[in-house]
Amino acid sequence: MKDVTLILEDGTQFHGQSFGYDVPVAGEVVFNTAMTGYPESLTDPSYAGQLMVLTYPLVGNYGVPPFSFAPNGLPVYMESNHIYASAIIVADYSKEYSHWNAQESLGDWLKREHVPGITGIDTRRLTMVLREHGVMMGKILFDDQPDNIPDAQYEGVNFVDRVSCKEIIRYNEGGRRKVVLVDCGVKANIIRCLIDRNIEVIRVPWNYDYTHMEIDGVFLANGPGDPDMCGEAVEVLRRYMAHHPHSPICGICMGNQLLAKAAGARIYKLKYGHRSHNQPVRELGTNHCYITSQNHGYAVDASTLPSDWEEFFVNMNDGSNEGIRHKTSPWFSSQFHPEACSGPVDTEFIFDRFVKTLLS
Repeated sequence: MKDVTLILEDGTQFHGQSFGYDVPVAGEVVFNTAMTGYPESLTDPSYAGQLMVLTYPLVGNYGVPPFSFAPNGLPVYMESNHIYASAIIVADYSKEYSHWNAQESLGDWLKREHVPGITGIDTRRLTMVLREHGVMMGKILFDDQPDNIPDAQYEGVNFVDRVSCKEIIRYNEGGRRKVVLVDCGVKANIIRCLIDRNIEVIRVPWNYDYTHMEIDGVFLANGPGDPDMCGEAVEVLRRYMAHHPHSPICGICMGNQLLAKAAGARIYKLKYGHRSHNQPVRELGTNHCYITSQNHGYAVDASTLPSDWEEFFVNMNDGSNEGIRHKTSPWFSSQFHPEACSGPVDTEFIFDRFVKTLLS
């Protein structure tokens, strides 16, 4: 394995070895505290443009499942059709793996998809640096090669446009209700959760104008980057809301932020984001708390919500917004991932509530 160096924008360096594809890369360095789920996280489009640090020390010990697809075109075990993270950074990579469903090693998968992987990094120290300073841009450079790659940009880049579908895709045609899914970088399990509830899903590009379509509701998907770059999606959503005040709308992650922007609220960037399987949230107006899976770097400024909106969930660690809802129309969203693949399934009832509004 070749010697490599991770260089953060403040000049801090971490030295390790390559176990993935040998190519230099730059991106935003973020950390994820989940103990499992690297196949799902790597294929989550929300990680586009990011160098993903896993704080759990041992990674790769259960290998990678087969990259197979269901008859409807969705991947069976992954969240999309390829790796979206720019690189993965771990403390201890396990070359040997054991799992009933494993087909190849993590390293072989990274090499096949031309994605770098670094092992031997002190991820505890790296995470402490990111928590103190906040997420930073960084580069992965090979020690025997010159620094010939430009600095990457994250803020101000429309990553949603890069990962969204380019044409309409339909699933479960003939389902009991018809829903437009605005693809900002949707995870496959969101689509699975809707199909499992016998909903016809019409997956459209992030900036598609669906206001003319005969549909029963709208679902706003997750996605990478800054929601302020998605003005076209917000404008389409505002027009739909103005003309269909009784049509159900649900959003997840980026979808929560787009719904809030359509309502008139502001978005801000978190210091180091929420990326884990153990974020506690409370449903406002109740004592119900849930453990949630999350992956986002931006949040809704709940203090800027108009008077006809209210918070739905709140983060019990830092008090940040975890969902909003309209006081009269059937519009609501969650900042966390109720489909949670991988992660806890405590909040999958969000899909049931959405379907209930579609049927009422």
